[in-house]
Order: sequence, then structure tokens, then C-alpha cells
Amino acid sequence: MSAPLDRGRPSLAVTGSTGWLGGLVARDLAARGVGQRLVVRDLARAPALPGAEPVQATYGDGSAAEVALAGVETLFMVSASENEDRLREHRTFVDAAAAAGVRHVVYISFFGASPDATFTLARDHAATEQHLRDSGMDWTFLRDNLYLEFVHQMVGEDGVIRGPAGEGRAAVVSHADIARVAATVLLDSAAHAGSTYALTGPEALTFAQMAEVVSDVTGREVSFHDETVEEAYASRAVYGAPDWQVDAWVSTYTAVAAGELAGVSDDVERVTGQRPMSLREYLAARRDA
Repeated sequence: MSAPLDRGRPSLAVTGSTGWLGGLVARDLAARGVGQRLVVRDLARAPALPGAEPVQATYGDGSAAEVALAGVETLFMVSASENEDRLREHRTFVDAAAAAGVRHVVYISFFGASPDATFTLARDHAATEQHLRDSGMDWTFLRDNLYLEFVHQMVGEDGVIRGPAGEGRAAVVSHADIARVAATVLLDSAAHAGSTYALTGPEALTFAQMAEVVSDVTGREVSFHDETVEEAYASRAVYGAPDWQVDAWVSTYTAVAAGELAGVSDDVERVTGQRPMSLREYLAARRDA
């Protein structure tokens, strides 16, 4: 049975507004005068935006999520924070959305999501996508490539990016471009029902090329060291992270080596009418800010 509708509240809900991507989407919608319900874990951290109503719920608490989503027609769902139970949390939240009567879910997935993807977390995204397909709700999947904002953060203190990526390429994409796509889709969700968009930057780069771009723009000497898989596990063991997390870190690079993140798509420009930002453009704007 669906939760009772509340016609006096915004019928569009956004998750992740306290984070980077969800925050960009929420601010974009607010700037356009769109009312929205901000589904957050901590009400005190919800951004103060015109036309926005914060509601408290977590992905893993189906009962609270169902109450929070009562009367919502369109839901923007960012993926939960990386944890061992993330897929269970996703399924719980999707079930709650369906029970609440949500009609359409716009889900942030990952480029090349597949049950047999090399990147371990892309398999969880594929499973979440399937759960949404089976939910009875309409859906739109935004499959993001690697975030270009993280490239310079991969550089170690010694100026080296390390990972078993070989000569593989990734079409890194900015949060800002993903957010613009998301806002566009949310404003006319029916036109995008059943669509899967591959969101990439304008070019696919090897990690050696990314290192060159970082060097050129920042003036810092940066290089790429192509680790073996064994070296990658050993170099990350010092962090004491659980096995699933280390597997995810390493498989990010091996997925690139396997060519699974190399495709360049025109979906960002096709949906928004604006060309996506390149790594060089992002770093230059950050330098000059």
C-alpha cells in the first residue's frame, strides 16, 4: 500500500544535498525556483535553500524513508556512501520509494555498470539498476565516468600517481556537468524515462596523460607509475582498510586497464546543450580562482 500523499509538500525529492554532487543539483534547482524535498541523514546539515524542505531518513531505514517520500513523484537518488552494506541499503530505499508511491527515480550509477564489471562497485550499481527496473517505477540512469576533480588528489606526496592502469584510458567527467544533466532530467523526467546516459568528459586520457596535464597546469612535476596488481594491494595495505574497500580501490585502475572506462559519449552535450569540461579546463579554472 502506498503512503498517503501530502499535496502541500514538494513532489520532487533530492538525496545527497549535504554532499558534493547532490548539493550542486539541489542548488541548481533552487536557483530555478523549483521546490524540492531534501532527504538527509542529519537535518542540521541540510543546506538552507529557497523552496527546499529538509526531511530526515537514511537509505537503510525503509520505514523512515517511506514516510519522508510520501507525496514525492520524482526522486533524485545518489548512490550511498561506500560501505559493505551499500547494495542492501539501495534496495531498501528503492523499495521504500515504491511503497511511498514515487513514480520516477533518477539514479546516479557508474559508467559501464554490469554484473561482471572489473570495478567491483560497478557491479553493485548494476544490481541497483536491476532492482529499479523491477520496482514498477520509471527510471533514468546517469552512469558517471571517474570524477575529474579527483585526479589531482590521486597524486602522492612524491608527485606520483600509482595504480595498475597500464595504457588504459578514462573519460573523466566533472561533478558540475553531471549535476547539470541531473537537473535537466529532473525538470522533465517523463522525457527521459527508460533512458541510460553515459556521462563523460570530452576526451579519454591515460593516467600518464592526466599526470602531464596536472604538471602543465599546476607547474608541479607529476608522473604516473604503472603498478602491478600485487604492488597496488601492497601499497594500499598500510591504510588498514577492509578487503572490500581495497578491492574497490585497486579495481578502479584495473577497470581502466581493461578499457572499461575509455568510451567518450556526447550525452552531456545532448541532454544539456553544453559541452562538458575537460581536465585541463577544470584545473586551469581552479588555479585561477
